[in-house]
Amino acid sequence: TLDPEIFFLLFLPPLLFLDGWRIPKASLVRDRATVLELALGLVVLTVVGVGFLIHWLIPAMPLPVAFALAAVVSPTDPIAVAAIASRAPIPKRMLHILEGESLLNDASGLVCMRFAVAAMLTGTFALHEAFVTFLWVALGGLAIGVSVTWAVARAKQWLSTRLGEDTSAQILISLLMPFGAYLLAEHFHCSGILAAVAAGVTMGLVEQSGQALGVTRVRRAAVWDTVQFAANGVIFVLLGEQLPGIWGSASQTVLLTSHSEPWWLIVYVLAISAALGALRFAWVWTSLRLTLFRAKRRGDRPQKTSWRLVLAMSFAGVRGAITLAGVLTLPLTLTNGEAFPARDLAIFLAAGVIVLSLLVASLGLPR
Repeated sequence: TLDPEIFFLLFLPPLLFLDGWRIPKASLVRDRATVLELALGLVVLTVVGVGFLIHWLIPAMPLPVAFALAAVVSPTDPIAVAAIASRAPIPKRMLHILEGESLLNDASGLVCMRFAVAAMLTGTFALHEAFVTFLWVALGGLAIGVSVTWAVARAKQWLSTRLGEDTSAQILISLLMPFGAYLLAEHFHCSGILAAVAAGVTMGLVEQSGQALGVTRVRRAAVWDTVQFAANGVIFVLLGEQLPGIWGSASQTVLLTSHSEPWWLIVYVLAISAALGALRFAWVWTSLRLTLFRAKRRGDRPQKTSWRLVLAMSFAGVRGAITLAGVLTLPLTLTNGEAFPARDLAIFLAAGVIVLSLLVASLGLPR
């Protein structure tokens, strides 16, 4: 049985740190409005809309758990998008927007999931208290992530200037940095997820000074590629190892909804995926209209855009390892010791949404 907190610590900090480190910073700043609309607005809409839909489809799943599932399937996966983009001629700017969206919506989706799980565990949810808590969690996490990377970078520079640069030590420090930022943020009850993302973005900015030796950069990139490949692979292997038990428990949960046939699980996956696709399409279309309207008011002559652009952005909403890692961290029990309701069903549905989104994007996006 996987301990959710250990799973969260082992896999999410390095993956989120690397996404933040490698994202093109100039593109992120240039298209910040579009990225924020997708990464924050669309996530909140998805959590609310899909959360209520899941609870309506599956009354046996409590509303906070439905919101947690909706939150965890809302983030897109940058690695999956990049893999599909290598076989489809996606314009560079669109790809950078998708990468920026996936970086930020990973954090926003997982933070929303944490709030939903907390509501399930405590049995209460006050909007005012949640807003104040969110500000502390978010701003504290960002500040700690930036501070950790900046402090470590200054210390490394001071030591390298006096003692010379050791490549192995530099690589080890970069591997430990996301865990340090995550654990420090969690210690102060802030978001370790946002701390890891902020640490990665700050690392990318620090590295632009070009202080590290060329051999360090090359070897470090190879090590991080291996870590990324291994972490993504292990997450799916662990899911496969647990899938038989999850399938059995999920089938039992479906019985509570007056459906005895296991194929209803497939119906739920299709319904959730269709809702995610429809919401994303509507949001992208609305966002594009607003962008063109603002350009027209500034006196610019906006370029005409086709439905293919909106469809491509919608099909590119691929889910992947971050969604799977997030849903596997749902608690095993409530605070009173009872089993967490519909946990295995939520994991199965999230896995189904991931697989279906990969299939749809692999077939539809190139077309």
